[in-house]
Amino acid sequence: MAKPLQPALTIDDLEQSRIEGGSFDHEAHVYLAWLYLDEYPLTEAIDRFTSALKRLTLKLGVPGKYHHTISWFFMLIIAQRRIGDASADWQNFKEKNPDLFSRDANVLNRYYRKETLATDAARRSFVLPNKLVA
Repeated sequence: MAKPLQPALTIDDLEQSRIEGGSFDHEAHVYLAWLYLDEYPLTEAIDRFTSALKRLTLKLGVPGKYHHTISWFFMLIIAQRRIGDASADWQNFKEKNPDLFSRDANVLNRYYRKETLATDAARRSFVLPNKLVA
């Protein structure tokens, strides 16, 4: 049996901080980023998504969980992958991009050193990828 589509999260849920921390896993992050990119031009999508994430982490009492580089990177890589397949639905996009969801073959590991992502600078502002892509 196929796994159901992402729960009915919406942009409004994120912007109004109506998401419970326990239900906001990595897939939910990617799904909402995908929704923002479906609805808004790239720069506006990034601004709205990251602002909403910061508000949510503050409301949940975990503002330190917000990571600027990771948030921006995922928005950029999702936008890039949507270019050739902008009309694809969520399930199709998810199936074509397993590296956006896998812990073992995570796309971040291809572009960033772990030490870089662990820095305060990377948490506070966007840091360019610093690993050669094979």
